[in-house]
Amino acid sequence: MEALRVEGLSKDFGGVHALSDVSFSVERGERLAIIGPNGAGKTTLFNLINGQMLPTSGKVFFWGQDITHMHAYSRAHLGQARSFQLISLYLNLSVLDNTLITLHGIKRSRFQMLRPTTAYTDLLAKAREILSPIDLWERRDELVRNLSYGEQRRLEIALTVALEPKLLLLDEPSGGLTSAESSEITDSICKLGRDITVLLVAHDMDLVFGIADRIMVLHYGKVVANGTPEEIRADPRVKEIYMGIEENAGNTTAT
Repeated sequence: MEALRVEGLSKDFGGVHALSDVSFSVERGERLAIIGPNGAGKTTLFNLINGQMLPTSGKVFFWGQDITHMHAYSRAHLGQARSFQLISLYLNLSVLDNTLITLHGIKRSRFQMLRPTTAYTDLLAKAREILSPIDLWERRDELVRNLSYGEQRRLEIALTVALEPKLLLLDEPSGGLTSAESSEITDSICKLGRDITVLLVAHDMDLVFGIADRIMVLHYGKVVANGTPEEIRADPRVKEIYMGIEENAGNTTAT
């Protein structure tokens, strides 16, 4: 069953064609990675799927529903969740406060403004369930700004998953992390249940090939390849365009 379908999606900024006639679909539970050089249109595509921007032309369907002109908050209520390239946590609040605010936002109790979030014992229990696996429960009273960048990134992804999304959009989840931290993020994503469909934009090839069921390559706003990791790894267009490798007379030479 299709979780997401994109049909002929294009986005122009004046005379610049950021995306041109992009079409693809993502099955329920699938892990699709989108790669490509800087300026290929990856983040623009995410913005169109997530409702941060409206397309110049084309359509976006989420579980069969046309959401092309739907606001981002409405898409969130349908089950989309996104982590951004830049940390979007409340840096001057504690780890626990960030977690409780996130959990409170998806409960009907968010409309009851006269009680502190700590009054909800069920939310505290859920917060512990979220923070313990990422080793942050013992640091729950620490201000987020005092965490390492890797810890902040792990927290952000954990909170995004806590929204119980049907579709999880991850924009450069390992950006700025060490190899060890990136490996931890990869493991965390691999452990997600298949009830969550994952769409991933990344430059980290170890993360991409460690997670993706399928990889789509963008170049100058167009889809140039779409296939399994093995097919993408062997595709000469990807080697030439993305990996910076040219094949001449059967010889592969790095450039």
